[in-house]
Amino acid sequence: MGDWSYLSTLLDKVQSHSTVVGKIWMSVLFLFRIFVLGAAADKVWGDEVSEFYCDTHEPGCKHACYNWKFPISYVHYWVLQITFVSTPTLVYLGHAVHIIHKERRLMEQLKEASQGTVLKKPKYTDDRGKVKIRGILFCTYMIQLIVKILLEVGFTVGQFYIFDSVFMDSFYHCQLSPPCARYTGAQCYISRPMEKTIFIFFMFGVSGISVLLNVVEIIYLIHSKRRGARKQLLGHQHALSSQHQLSNPAWEAMSSQCGGFPLLPLPTHGPLGLRDELKDKET
Repeated sequence: MGDWSYLSTLLDKVQSHSTVVGKIWMSVLFLFRIFVLGAAADKVWGDEVSEFYCDTHEPGCKHACYNWKFPISYVHYWVLQITFVSTPTLVYLGHAVHIIHKERRLMEQLKEASQGTVLKKPKYTDDRGKVKIRGILFCTYMIQLIVKILLEVGFTVGQFYIFDSVFMDSFYHCQLSPPCARYTGAQCYISRPMEKTIFIFFMFGVSGISVLLNVVEIIYLIHSKRRGARKQLLGHQHALSSQHQLSNPAWEAMSSQCGGFPLLPLPTHGPLGLRDELKDKET
């Protein structure tokens, strides 16, 4: 297996630009895909060519049967899957870094123009420098989640289409007439089929967990966005209500009778509300 350090370094930078569920997905990708594939793939699949045997001496029959059974190596297919699935996350990382750098440069220009006074708060970062997924970053994040789900499902379906079965049989009958015998064909054998079958099911399970985490993250982001919009709407309504009550002359006169202290809004419903009692005392 190749060196995954560069990809791991890039994906590690996404940790500070993703949600909690995104961090869990990153851990699953590192631990159950990159690490396991790099550590065990050579031992499990390293003999798939050398230990592939067919009971024939016809030239080219063994290679033709192997290519027919394995159009592409399982390990190479999974490497492509990891690379393609990680690409949308890396695209989001590049876009997030670009947006944050652009915002910081704008904030510095505003600070210099206002002689050291910050006139505007950052939109995409908080006081600790943590990224807030909102605006254009929210759209980019959602798109990369949807693309990852489509890629995971596409590679899973493609594996069924290419290899025809998830079970690795110990032997199979190859009937490729040229270059093998026209009528008898060849009986070919695969080494350690049970171990390879378990490995295939393991990678299928990790793909399913990846899809599930992406779906959960989409639901989490939508729920968080609705909750934030609801809080913002309630805060805006509360500010308008307070402004309306302070601009009321009767409310200002009542506040002056209490020593000039601002009065809190009173409940407007209830048969024995305080507001109704005050109205009864005035009449």
